[in-house]
Amino acid sequence: MTNQQSKKTSSSQSTPVISTLGELAKLANYSLMDTLNCDPDATVNGADHAPRQVFSGHYVPVNPTPIKDPEYVVHSHSFFSELGFDDKMAESVEFMRVFSGDISQVPVPMRKVGWATGYALSIYGVEFTHQCLFQTDNGYGDGRAISILEAVINGQRWEMQLKGGGRTPYCRGADGRAVLRSSVREFLAQEHMHALGIASSRSLSLYVSKSETVKRGWYAEGSRSENPDMYISEAAAISTRVAPSFIRVGQLELFARRMREDDNLNAIEELEKIVLHLIEREYADVIDSQLSMPEKILLLASEFRGRLASLIANWIRVGFCQGNFNSDNCAAGGFTLDYGPFGFCDLFNPQYQPWTGGGNHFSFMNQPKAAQSNFDMFCSALRPLLAGEQEHLHALDEIQSEFPSIINTEMDAMWAAKLGLSTLKVASHRALLNELQTLMIQTHVDYTIFFRELSSIPSDIRPLKKSFYNPVNTALNNNVAHDPDTNQIDTRWMEWFVKWKALLNTDCDANGMTPRTMEAVSKQMKCVNPKYILREWLVVPAYQQAAVGNYALIRELQDVMTQPYAEQSQDIEDKYYRLKPLEFFNIGGVSHLSCSS
Repeated sequence: MTNQQSKKTSSSQSTPVISTLGELAKLANYSLMDTLNCDPDATVNGADHAPRQVFSGHYVPVNPTPIKDPEYVVHSHSFFSELGFDDKMAESVEFMRVFSGDISQVPVPMRKVGWATGYALSIYGVEFTHQCLFQTDNGYGDGRAISILEAVINGQRWEMQLKGGGRTPYCRGADGRAVLRSSVREFLAQEHMHALGIASSRSLSLYVSKSETVKRGWYAEGSRSENPDMYISEAAAISTRVAPSFIRVGQLELFARRMREDDNLNAIEELEKIVLHLIEREYADVIDSQLSMPEKILLLASEFRGRLASLIANWIRVGFCQGNFNSDNCAAGGFTLDYGPFGFCDLFNPQYQPWTGGGNHFSFMNQPKAAQSNFDMFCSALRPLLAGEQEHLHALDEIQSEFPSIINTEMDAMWAAKLGLSTLKVASHRALLNELQTLMIQTHVDYTIFFRELSSIPSDIRPLKKSFYNPVNTALNNNVAHDPDTNQIDTRWMEWFVKWKALLNTDCDANGMTPRTMEAVSKQMKCVNPKYILREWLVVPAYQQAAVGNYALIRELQDVMTQPYAEQSQDIEDKYYRLKPLEFFNIGGVSHLSCSS
């Protein structure tokens, strides 16, 4: 968890209880709509639901489309507590009405119109326009995500955004809806990531329609197809995600690109405004408002670089793969934003990729490179604001060029922490780690279970075998390379284990002075190596049961996955701390998926 997040959480816990929508409404403060530019072609009343090009402005006023006959599914008890919300409010008629998409009756000073934003798309540092409906950069943005409220709660600003809230001008012809299945995944994942100590957007609430359905491509039961092989009708749902802002790297890119167009004279002003707004929303605690614009830009680039590098190292620490880390899915505040084609790694595989359209470039261990590409585009978008400032441009180039060394340092520290080692002997750690990763691949090891078992610092390798999958299984052999020399694998593991133990015994504390006790090392390791992760095969039955109105498993998963480091009951351990069943390997919708829906 970042220091900034820790301060937000600790301060918000002292917030007086907010028990009605009217009390929440009094905290409304719409900084984005009040300080940034509205699309000049927008409608006044927010009735703007057909695809169209948006040529200028930072946002489009748009009303969400309520789901029909909403029903309560779940809300985040922990986030409600942090915000000072009464849990009963989640099932109240007025709260449910608003956060299922009907803002026509909100109490003042809340507004009866929401907003959507546009952004550009870069994939691995290459600018794209063809995914825009108009083959330009003027139609790409929030297609089904509509923000409805900014509120300042105990000194912290939060933006509340409906996912699946209906069509916007950026919808590219789609229906603007999310289905219950994908909404359950996102709701659980955001709160799980927060509990893991990883910067993330948060989940507030989830409601489902009892009568409205939409069609989506999906997988037949047991299908091994990469792409959906059937269409099914699924219940429409709206989840509310919350963050200090939802500004993406792609938003900055959009205005920087427009500056290259001779007929867009407002672009430089709009780029400067969105950058200053980003600083105010996400970096005000570290960037002094009295600094000059060039100084602010350089500090912004440096701070974002640090947050992004830390974020990626933490993703890899817990086995998270974003799957589609384009610039439009990269939050400029340096937190996890997009929960579409994400997944948590069961079987360790550096090339693990849950999204069939993502390719190796967005795979698990390639995420540092993807982050580098997004940071490059971030810096590129800032450069026009430093035009003619050669000294500052050179400084920005240096900040950009140092990203690989910064993220390598973060990765070294992360791996050392997972192994219970200090960062004082990095060279020794790297050799040990390289040998370990080779063994994990060749032995077919479960990523989470292995490191959790290692955290107990066993006397021999037998407990580690709890994390080993059956090496002769065909499904596994199709996933990763198999070491044919299986007779010697135990010997190699024992040799590695002895080296690791020897390093532990000679390692020192952060001051390089005092040898640590094994009890202290084990405790530290268990704080960075979670016991429970949100494995896809655990989520599937939860949303399948929810489809027939049974939400008990969603709520159980929420409880378990918001305590990921804790030693929970034996029943919970038996149910959730185990290897992925072999029958789920290579199954569509479980081991891989083609879209977020």
